[in-house]
Amino acid sequence: MEIKKSEIKRWAAMGPRAAFGMGILKLYEEEPDFFVMSADLGSSSGLARFYSKYPESFVNVGIAEQNLIGVAAGLAKDGTPVFATSFAPFISMRAGEQIRMNMGYMHLNIKAVGLGSGLAMNTLGASHFGLEDIAVMRTIPGMTILCPSDGLQIVKCIEASKHYNGPVYIRLSGGSDIIYDDNFNYEIGKSIILKRGNKVALVGAGSVVSQALKAADMLEKQGISCTVVDMHTLKPLDEDTLNSLIEYELIVTIEEHTIIGGLGSAVAEYYACGGKRPRQVMIGINDFYPHPGSYEYLLNECGLTPEKITERVMEVYVGK
Repeated sequence: MEIKKSEIKRWAAMGPRAAFGMGILKLYEEEPDFFVMSADLGSSSGLARFYSKYPESFVNVGIAEQNLIGVAAGLAKDGTPVFATSFAPFISMRAGEQIRMNMGYMHLNIKAVGLGSGLAMNTLGASHFGLEDIAVMRTIPGMTILCPSDGLQIVKCIEASKHYNGPVYIRLSGGSDIIYDDNFNYEIGKSIILKRGNKVALVGAGSVVSQALKAADMLEKQGISCTVVDMHTLKPLDEDTLNSLIEYELIVTIEEHTIIGGLGSAVAEYYACGGKRPRQVMIGINDFYPHPGSYEYLLNECGLTPEKITERVMEVYVGK
């Protein structure tokens, strides 16, 4: 998909769902060989322009996530890519059995898109928070899990997923900070090093990557040199990059997800099976459901602001 210089900043600054909708529209106009589906969230998915312009390629099953995946499986049976969208907790758990069978066991070419994951649905509370979706999806054999960090990467993630033959879970978390303001290479399974240091490695996924970058700048002022890694693919992990971080004094995983079963767990599992196990700290949402509030309030409550990340790293690193 051709990305013009004039489009990059606009996409990078968009919110996740708007960027998703624009990316789907642009991709379809260049490669009209896939379907898009919604569980009654077409406009909320950023897809209003798409279904208005191309209704023949859009299917709305209503508030029925199990049917969403079942119908997507029928459309994908001949190999046609299908993007099926709903809010993250509903598509990952309410349709869990259908995902297990149709995406896992049958390995159909469905791209399940978890909207508003992490803390993005900030005022709607625990029923809409996407805190457990990575943990659930990681257990599905053959599932690829992607968590783009800003608008431009969302567009690239959509294109890469469409060309990837197999089931994919795309996790769209909160925030709209710009991380990539210029074109870059995106490859499933290959992380991106945004900043290089030599003492602490901050490994993030999704919109909290921007918080990691800000924390790295704060830590630099304290004399702690940090590498920042955008681990946009959570399954399969980029083992080459993880191997390159083994000699760091501390590895810090940062995620807008429960610390149980997410990025931190995946990284720890990888190192646990190797010969050398670097010291690791997991920063994410502890074993509780946060109270509803503004997105900034929730990041602070869960220790995911640059200040809280810096404080936690200093606490562990200086006291090592």
